[in-house]
Amino acid sequence: MAEYLALERKLMLKVVYYGPALSGKTTNLMQLHTLLQPQRKGELMVLETRDDRTLFFDVLPIGLRSTVGLDLRLKLYTVPGQVQHDSTRKAVLSRADGVIFVADSQPAQQDNNANAFDNLTDSLQKLGMDIEQLPLVVQFNKRDVPGAVDEAELQARWAATPWAPLSMASALNGIGVVETFRQLLQRLYPRLDAEFHLAEREGLSRDDFVRHLSDLGGAGDA
Repeated sequence: MAEYLALERKLMLKVVYYGPALSGKTTNLMQLHTLLQPQRKGELMVLETRDDRTLFFDVLPIGLRSTVGLDLRLKLYTVPGQVQHDSTRKAVLSRADGVIFVADSQPAQQDNNANAFDNLTDSLQKLGMDIEQLPLVVQFNKRDVPGAVDEAELQARWAATPWAPLSMASALNGIGVVETFRQLLQRLYPRLDAEFHLAEREGLSRDDFVRHLSDLGGAGDA
């Protein structure tokens, strides 16, 4: 959950990339680190193993300072997709303000996607969080892979859920990565505004919030 330090005028947020092993969670973060130019951008930390891209988590801290002095910081994490790291996934997921679920578009991976989403639902429930109340975006990655499940079929399959429409991406090529991130920011802002009155007290509208945290054109710090 968001952490607000009133005396320091600091608001700290956490977004977690979740999904089955090798679906492209780490690749999303690596592309964001390359593409984004917010007012501040920290170093990307990646821990690799022989059997998965990420053993514990990646973190990409980015931030902005509002026109009236609010110091807003956002950290992005990924979780390991392997089943044996379930306890680590729960630890990283704890106190998340939003989730981006990265699914694999390959037909052979659809059962893995479903199992990972069920695991996400179960993990959130055990943490006392409701998946239908949490800002969440579902991204179907690897759209560039031959034989990928048809987009119309995927959109129809998820149309009745709270997470429609889906985001489509080819993270390896940087396609759809920033758009997915912006979609999550759009869904995250109303909850933050209701709790912290970002527009009224901080002069930070939803458009400003999304633009500053996903800016591609400024001169951010690497």
